Amino acid sequence: MKAAVVFFSRAGENFINGKTKKIAIGNTEVVAQKVAALLDTECIKLKEVERYPEKYEEAVKRAENEKKQLSRITYHPIDLERSEIDALFLGYPNWWGSYPQIIASFLADFNTEGLEIYPFCTHEGSAFGHSLADLRKQCPKAKINGGLPIRGSRVERSDLAIENWLLPYK
Repeated sequence: MKAAVVFFSRAGENFINGKTKKIAIGNTEVVAQKVAALLDTECIKLKEVERYPEKYEEAVKRAENEKKQLSRITYHPIDLERSEIDALFLGYPNWWGSYPQIIASFLADFNTEGLEIYPFCTHEGSAFGHSLADLRKQCPKAKINGGLPIRGSRVERSDLAIENWLLPYK
């Protein structure tokens, strides 16, 4: 089975352990890189055309508005052919209880029929929220497998959790 890791992540000010902290690499990207390395597969970052603000509060407001309006987010093209993969490891931060609208936009563009999706998310206490239900609703012809939620404050220490999560796949 051929897999790919596709993710969205945001660096800059993030909410970690109850306060904002500036990070150079987004938490979800850290996890995505670890997953891709363990699977020995490509790691593809979804990059929004209109970048999110550096400041945490401004990014939160924008994400909230996008979620309320079910905005379609334009992202830079990625090099991934559906016919070349059977499994998609999909990573995202939990924003407003689910995945960001850029993930929804990608899923709307990508043929997920018959695809095995392995979701993973970063959060600061809300785990997956309702994102797994949202995935099943948006991708009814895909198989949504057990996912891995990781606290953003613990991504650097997540290796064992990731390895254990990947055992059934390997």
